[in-house]
Amino acid sequence: MEITGSIRADSNTKQLLDSMDLERERGITIKLKAIRMFYSKDDQKYELNLIDTPGHVDFGYEVSRSLVACEGALLLVDATQGVQAQTIVNLEKAKAVGLKIIPVVNKIDLPSAQAESAALELIELGFDEKDICYTSGKTGEGVEDLLDKVIENIPAPSISKLEVPRALVFDSYFDDYRGVMIFVRVVSGNFSKQDTLKFFSTKAESKIVEMGYLSPTEVKVDFLNAGEVGFIATGLKRIEEARVGDTASILGFDPEPIPGYKVPIPVVFLSFYPSDSAQYLDLRDAMEKLALSDAAFSFEPENIGSIGKGFRCGFLGLLHADIIRERIEREFDISIITTSPSVKYLIKLTSGEEIEVKSATEFPDVTKILEVLEPWANLDIYTLPEHMGLIMDLCKTRRAEFVESINLDSKRMKISYKIPLIELIIDFYDKLKSISSGYASIDYEITDYAPAKVSKVDILIAGDIIAPFSHLVQRQNAEVEAKKVVSKLKELIPRQQLKVTIQAAIGGKILVREDISPVRKDVTGYLYGGDVTRKNKLLDKQKKGKKRMKRFGKVDIPNDVFWKIMEK
Repeated sequence: MEITGSIRADSNTKQLLDSMDLERERGITIKLKAIRMFYSKDDQKYELNLIDTPGHVDFGYEVSRSLVACEGALLLVDATQGVQAQTIVNLEKAKAVGLKIIPVVNKIDLPSAQAESAALELIELGFDEKDICYTSGKTGEGVEDLLDKVIENIPAPSISKLEVPRALVFDSYFDDYRGVMIFVRVVSGNFSKQDTLKFFSTKAESKIVEMGYLSPTEVKVDFLNAGEVGFIATGLKRIEEARVGDTASILGFDPEPIPGYKVPIPVVFLSFYPSDSAQYLDLRDAMEKLALSDAAFSFEPENIGSIGKGFRCGFLGLLHADIIRERIEREFDISIITTSPSVKYLIKLTSGEEIEVKSATEFPDVTKILEVLEPWANLDIYTLPEHMGLIMDLCKTRRAEFVESINLDSKRMKISYKIPLIELIIDFYDKLKSISSGYASIDYEITDYAPAKVSKVDILIAGDIIAPFSHLVQRQNAEVEAKKVVSKLKELIPRQQLKVTIQAAIGGKILVREDISPVRKDVTGYLYGGDVTRKNKLLDKQKKGKKRMKRFGKVDIPNDVFWKIMEK
């Protein structure tokens, strides 16, 4: 961006495209960003459109929709760490779309950089040594060579000969003043500021408010032509009317839709409840605003008697859920309670009805259940052969069924499994990265539903069922899982003035019990000598107080306990 003059060389802004506080703190990209740059070389002028995408598996949908809008991709590999967990999966996605790929070894300025070994890993992935670029984003070394490679190797946009205006919507967000803002890749024809937009799948229509591109700040234009990437302010009030992946055109034309990509489907479900029930409406407003810029986040109202009104939310994974939770607490200053994660179960009742259950609180009484069906997924794991044994052991403990293993080359293999989705979403990816030294990566697709033996475990604290801790488990693992949760709660809940009993139960049967001993206040500390009856009187008085507290007192459970309990 400095070399093309999009930003000044003395600009002190770091992580310019990762503009969210959370992105900067965690060192990850959460939202894709699209910018336009202009570059002159040998009296030729070039227009370059760049999309910066996330890499984590939970945000894979951001990558897939970006690839559809592009002609080529830069595959960045860190010289200090080599090929990373999601590199191979995203590389396969880019190849499947038919993109021209330029391999880049970055951060070569660092003392711990091992550019040669990173390059060897890229060669093993099938790249030619002469195609690899070596760069430093910090010093700028090698970046001009990379720009030359982009111009030479990545083809200009393929422009349809049809003059029908068509554009692929690859991102959107809501602006308070301009309505729904869409980012588009114009495939054919051109769009003018005076036109009226229409969307293929939603049938929504709207006069264009303004249009332009990011460079990286907004630049307004009157036209967007075939091959260009830019933004259009639609003036629409509802984000659902301009879906990501939809085809935008102009009123009066009736084009064929552009092949988009699969709409992201939430696979993990959690409930969010405000700690202070008076903030329910504030929480709803916050989630509506976040849903406007995140097509994969969904929510619906829910009510649990013991903690009141809240929302059942759908996510692509636990990192996605954690990011949304933290954004609500930071950006909107709302303290929230979260329930245990779950997937969508199908339950056949004895009455012949079939219902969908996304949380333990919705789980019907055991006597009414005929059969429980849980979602399964096809899982592909890309790894080094030396990690195969440990990965197979991990999959075995997660009820996975082995399908096949294929050697991709001398150093890479793909292991395929069928696995219950619930086993995959809760810390599977973190465990996999741990046992494979960060190298293994995954790709999965939900396939079908299969019968499951599932029970609902309730957690009781001081005799009361705490609904957010209720969770669904495999019947054969119920006691082990209950023991884990109860012992973890014993560590997390601070000691109180009275003894606190933590229990796990299925129906009326108690599986596990732990007690948190009370904080002992020394009420006799100031006495010195004298008759022992004075001391006993004070201790009896304390005993009576604690008895009364047991009847009327409430156990204080810090909010972060609800989130920490989900980390196995």
